[in-house]
Amino acid sequence: MTTNKRQLTRRGFLGNVLAAGAAPYFVPGSVLGAEGRPAASERITMGFVGVGGQGSGDMGGFMSFPEVQNVAVCDVDSRHRAAARQRAEQHYAKARADGTYKGCQEYGDYRELCARSDIDAVFCATPDHWHALVTCEAMRNGKDVYCEKPESLTIREGRIMVDTARRYGRVFSGGSQRVWEDYNWYHRWMWSGAVGDLQEVWVNIGGPSNDMLRPAEPTPEWLDWDTWLGPAPYRPYNKAYHPFNWRGCRDFSGGGMTDWGAHHIGGALFAARLYDQPLPVEVIPPDGKEVRHLTFKYANGVKMYLGGAWGGGPLAFKGTHGEVPDRQKPRQAPPPLQIPNYKGRGIFGDFLHCVKTRQRPFRDIEIAHRTVATCHLANIAFWTQRAFRFDPVKEEIIGDDLANRWVDRPKRAPWVL
Repeated sequence: MTTNKRQLTRRGFLGNVLAAGAAPYFVPGSVLGAEGRPAASERITMGFVGVGGQGSGDMGGFMSFPEVQNVAVCDVDSRHRAAARQRAEQHYAKARADGTYKGCQEYGDYRELCARSDIDAVFCATPDHWHALVTCEAMRNGKDVYCEKPESLTIREGRIMVDTARRYGRVFSGGSQRVWEDYNWYHRWMWSGAVGDLQEVWVNIGGPSNDMLRPAEPTPEWLDWDTWLGPAPYRPYNKAYHPFNWRGCRDFSGGGMTDWGAHHIGGALFAARLYDQPLPVEVIPPDGKEVRHLTFKYANGVKMYLGGAWGGGPLAFKGTHGEVPDRQKPRQAPPPLQIPNYKGRGIFGDFLHCVKTRQRPFRDIEIAHRTVATCHLANIAFWTQRAFRFDPVKEEIIGDDLANRWVDRPKRAPWVL
């Protein structure tokens, strides 16, 4: 299919591919509907940006859907992109009579991938500090987007991502499958009204990131380190940052707070039906005395605490009529309640369904933004060690310039959002 939902003919498809500049050398028959695969008019062509680790696994998940055609991979680590291209070509070669396929192109610059007119959707699993730039570039080029969590590095980035999706009419799914798949036990209990009027939410969660300064080491020849840093402040390469441990550095990520908060806080907000409501109006960090847990206060009076959940799980809820989980029966089966969830097979299938139908996905970018922005507020409270009030309409901290500077961050030239 195409991003403007027109039927794509064989001649039109070939024209788009040839116009793409960095196109494959030939177009396999399977792309055009041969050998039992969906016809081109039903195909969703995808490009994958960030294909090491999580990105590699997710790429395989998307390629398991017969309507997906992986035509491009991008990574600043040449080992990752070469392995991803080879994996894609081997995957599609299995379905061809001659056992060969050469239809996936490598890129080191995501902008070249996003500029291709024959790509319908872009997947992003870069380090967090790149998410906003990659996804907004994709949407401005008419692509739908699936982005791994946490979707943004700052509150301001998240709002720009939402606004860009709406301005260009793009489908944008965030990437937390656990919000539904791991926590629907809580959702069924809470949506059934088991606790009455909600009063308190408890979420067990990881901590914030820190400066994570490391000494300079030689940069490997297979890594474009300056582009890996991108909009983040310059620092010399150290193997502690790439490929895995960058989450501990706040130049690149919000740490466990945003990494697992996208799951746990996302699950808590959905269960509590706060997922589409305004952000908290007050944030109070623990002081070791009266305040034991970081506390969010909402305009409707609900409080959410980080830590202290009971029952052996990450979430707990208290209301006027009881608690979930029940302390006496912590794993009691929930009512067989039907709750809105995925429209396809898993969170990938939900996204693909919405690309075809133009509906909003389960983890629409607005919902993802509200979740991750809540995590960002927690990090700001921890980093500054101060309580503050927050304007959920303007999405800015009230009367505290020090705390408010974390709502957005300057980007290293030439990168701008």
